[in-house]
Amino acid sequence: MSLSNFERMIQLAEKVFDSKSDPEQLEVNEEVLNHLYQIHPASVQEFDDGNGPVVWVLLFPTTNMLMEDFLKNKISEKQLFELTPLNIQYDVIYLCSAMVLEEFRRKGIAQNLTINAIDEIRKSHPITSLFVWPFTKEGSSLAEKISTSVGLQLKIK
Repeated sequence: MSLSNFERMIQLAEKVFDSKSDPEQLEVNEEVLNHLYQIHPASVQEFDDGNGPVVWVLLFPTTNMLMEDFLKNKISEKQLFELTPLNIQYDVIYLCSAMVLEEFRRKGIAQNLTINAIDEIRKSHPITSLFVWPFTKEGSSLAEKISTSVGLQLKIK
C-alpha cells in the first residue's frame, strides 16, 4: 500500500529536519501551527494537488532584534518562535521551512506560495529583510530566488 501525500510530507520533514533529535529546532505540531496563525495568518502555506498536501511552507514575521540574536546563535529557532511577540509591527520575516514532494519540485510552487505569503505580510508590516537557516542547497537557492523576487535583503544563518 502506498503512502498518502500527508504521510510522505511527514516523512520528508523528519528526514530533512530531524527536529525530534534537535531541541534547538522548532518542532511543528498543532499548537505551533495555531500560534503561527496568530503571529500572521499567512505564516502557514500549503499546496494540495487534490490528493493531499504536496508543498508546505512555514514562515513568520518577527523583529530585527530577535533575528540578529538568532543569526548570532544567541537564541535557538525554537526561542525565536517563542519570543516573537503577538500584535506588534514586525520588520523581518523568517523563512522557517519549505518542503516539496520530489515529483512536484522545480515547478515554482513553493516559491509562489512564499512570495504570496510575504506580499500578504507586507500589507500590514514594514518588512526589510528575509532570513533563513537552510538545511539543503535547494533551500538556499529558493531563499535567494525569493529575496530577489520580493526585493528583500537575505540573511543566512
